[in-house]
Amino acid sequence: MGRIIAAANQKGGVGKTTTAINLSAALADMGRKVLLIDIDPQGNTTSGIGVDKNSLENTVYELLLDDCSVLEAIRRSVLPGVDLIGSNINLSAAEIELIGINRKEFILRDALDYVRDEYDYLILDCPPSLNLLTVNAMTAADSVLVPIQCEYYALEGLSQLIHTINLVRERLNPRLDVEGIVFTMYDARTNLSAQVVDNVRTHVQQHVYQTVIPRSVRLAEAPGYGESVLSYDPRSPGAAAYRALAEEFDRRCRERTAGPASSGQ
Repeated sequence: MGRIIAAANQKGGVGKTTTAINLSAALADMGRKVLLIDIDPQGNTTSGIGVDKNSLENTVYELLLDDCSVLEAIRRSVLPGVDLIGSNINLSAAEIELIGINRKEFILRDALDYVRDEYDYLILDCPPSLNLLTVNAMTAADSVLVPIQCEYYALEGLSQLIHTINLVRERLNPRLDVEGIVFTMYDARTNLSAQVVDNVRTHVQQHVYQTVIPRSVRLAEAPGYGESVLSYDPRSPGAAAYRALAEEFDRRCRERTAGPASSGQ
């Protein structure tokens, strides 16, 4: 059974979409089968891997409104080993249109149950806000991956995110956990990045990944060409970092699912 991971942080510009795309590509490069799901109305994940978001007939929006099946929403092999359920600006209306719908927080979970066994990982790129779309993702997910930018305000909003995760666990999804925190936009030339990493590792109880993602021009350029950094510049520091993160992430996930309470992968 595939493991469902929600990449979430209500702060924008923390590298969440970059992490969702490149972690998916790196996991696929390791031979894992990945479904990448864009739950952000901006559709940056969709366009960032070369899909014209405005031409999509079936997206997360149609899926949530039951206008298509999950199989109809999946675009196969948008990257090697990576399938996609895309999104576009239409998704911004979903929260209003779902008012009054019973069990609206469970729509995505119920849809993904049909295809979960086809994948090793299902990675959901959440919007930079704690709304119904994010709650749907967390209700569907096994755990939440939290990208954090190496800046002074790195911890700002993290406590609210953890509070939201705890509420979803108590009321909607008892299995939900924090997968871990990954640092992005690390600048080795400054003391600030190192101080932020040390500060977060000291003050948070959640797992913090050893791999840090560097600030990189290649990482910023790749979405403009509709590619992951692994194909855009395979030898770049950004590509190396996401390969290392994928190995650490995969190892940790497999250790967790190998426990006696798990059904395994």
